[in-house]
Amino acid sequence: MRSVPGWALLSSGCAPVVLVGGWTIAALLEGPAYDPVTQTISVLGAYGAAGFWVMTGAFLGLGVCHLLTAWGLRPAVLAGRVALGGGGAVAVVVALLPAPSSGGSLVHGSVVAVGFTLLAVWPVLAADRGRPAPWGLRPVPSVMVTLLMCAGAGWFMVELHHRGAAGIAERLVTCMQSLWPLVVVASCLCHPDTEERAK
Repeated sequence: MRSVPGWALLSSGCAPVVLVGGWTIAALLEGPAYDPVTQTISVLGAYGAAGFWVMTGAFLGLGVCHLLTAWGLRPAVLAGRVALGGGGAVAVVVALLPAPSSGGSLVHGSVVAVGFTLLAVWPVLAADRGRPAPWGLRPVPSVMVTLLMCAGAGWFMVELHHRGAAGIAERLVTCMQSLWPLVVVASCLCHPDTEERAK
């Protein structure tokens, strides 16, 4: 038995495809009225948006992908798996609590902030500091990725406050957050000690 099942590669690989595909199709449906540079992804999933169902489906799909990956990523420290799974659960909640068609929403914004935080800290919480671990679960790469995600989230907040390139900043952070589980799973499957640790 492998410590990381092969289907975890599928679930982690589908996450960025579902997310980017969702916001791309939803933006096309929205047309020129939507500005991906300055407007957030939540605008695409807001009530009344042309791509509402596409973006809602993408959030649900992303959440399921993260939940499955967290379940299959057995070499990771439990706290990190819980944080990744929590991030997936939050993505599902975001789909169920979309932003209003106009104005902001404290509830939606708070849920998104929790999701950003969980997906930013899971790499460092999942890091294996004991035995020789797969590359994606080693402390240095894990800390670096968490710091990059936190810096990206900070940039997003600044751009949102100044009505700048919030859309670009958000997409950069969410891309990193959706891609990192794939990197970790791939590094676990390629690690020579994977089979031994499962025994």
